[in-house]
Amino acid sequence: MNMAVFWLVVLIVCILIEIPTLGLTTIWFAGGSLFAALVALLHLPLWLQIAVFIVVSLVLLFLTRPIAVKYFNKDRIRTNAESLVGQQAIVISEIDNTQGIGQVTVGGIEWSARSVDHKMKFPVGSVVEILAIQGVKLIVGEKQ
Repeated sequence: MNMAVFWLVVLIVCILIEIPTLGLTTIWFAGGSLFAALVALLHLPLWLQIAVFIVVSLVLLFLTRPIAVKYFNKDRIRTNAESLVGQQAIVISEIDNTQGIGQVTVGGIEWSARSVDHKMKFPVGSVVEILAIQGVKLIVGEKQ
């Protein structure tokens, strides 16, 4: 089989995989296969085609992915839980990771909470900052 045709088939397969996922997972390899097909059309050796495929794919991945992700995710709406990160919460039940206890209230809603620093405890009434969410628990730290 002509290697240019092979690389074009790889290009088409990568695009067909990308269309339903829209996860920016295979589009970079489609670009690499396009350049590899051009190298194959010049009848250059297979090792060079593979090298071009790998290098172009990686360059596209590392240089353009952050820009593309930022562009495609600009209209993404954060879920209720995601919007809590960065907000302040009030401790309503002591947070102690060793005992596996702790609750906070945010916007009138009670959440289980754990400290980001496993050695740190937060007494009732403390104001903490929500740093992350793990499952149904808020991960909190000292208010900045």
